[in-house]
Amino acid sequence: MEWISDPSAGAWLRERLDAGHETMHGVVPRGYAAYARVLHPAIARTLPDRAVPTAEELVRMPEAEHQALVARFVDEPVTWAQTAAAFGTVLHPLAQWQRIVRTPAGGDWGVRIAPDGREFSAPIEGELDPDLLAAVAEHLADHTQTPGAGVAALWEGRGGLLGFVGMSPSRAFLTFSDDPNHQAMLDRSTKDPFNNVFRKPTWQEGILSREISEGPRLQLTDRAHVLFSAAPSAFADPDWILHVPWRDHVAEEHGFLPSAQSPSMLWPEDRSWVLVSEVDFDSTIVAGSSALIDAICADERLEALPIPEGAALTWDADTVNR
Repeated sequence: MEWISDPSAGAWLRERLDAGHETMHGVVPRGYAAYARVLHPAIARTLPDRAVPTAEELVRMPEAEHQALVARFVDEPVTWAQTAAAFGTVLHPLAQWQRIVRTPAGGDWGVRIAPDGREFSAPIEGELDPDLLAAVAEHLADHTQTPGAGVAALWEGRGGLLGFVGMSPSRAFLTFSDDPNHQAMLDRSTKDPFNNVFRKPTWQEGILSREISEGPRLQLTDRAHVLFSAAPSAFADPDWILHVPWRDHVAEEHGFLPSAQSPSMLWPEDRSWVLVSEVDFDSTIVAGSSALIDAICADERLEALPIPEGAALTWDADTVNR
């Protein structure tokens, strides 16, 4: 995979996107025979023999009891269908998470307690799990004449992806010292308002090189993307994160597991389909042939539903669960 310095490789998408966001076509191209919505999984937290305590109960709990209880939490991925069953709502192609979990007006839809006592955390937005992307990519590679050639687009706004000229890095990895004097010096260096005014902006490294970080972008509606040449078939390997040029090696040096953001957009050279993981969507949209969409929706590894062209995935699109 190589950086594409000429963003015109994705210019063809502009004529297929809408100017607004009344429908999904502000980010998903029109003109394909069919569309699928791949739902990102949520997380359910349970306790073996009791309901999960509320945040207020945890705060009031003695520290030792709190720690012992947290150690017994069991987190597991759950589908939207399982979530709807827990909350007594209906899963349908245009369902919205906050409606599925019966979020009251002004309530927090990010974490909700079901009647059975389980705590449900909302799906991650803008990211398709690497294993799920691999499952989708198997079908994508089977439904293009160019499985070995294509383009992966990364939204420029992902934290830490691009370097920039500034006063402080876009992300920081905490460093602690056993030497109290050294630690005090570190603390002062980050919390010194007098000396900070004399500092000059310097280049702050990102995951990608300075050349790429300062290079041209593909501008689409409200988003700008960095482009890489990418074989769609490469993403069918569950270990694709180990081979992409935007793998986060810096985080790994600080003890984190290997990681890389999933493509914001992916399409083959023949443009027979497009995959879109919009940063504000809790699902990934695939546009392509009817055969491709049927295959994705039939895959038991995925929770995917067909949606029509012109579908709205906005906050109030779920009229069934209102």
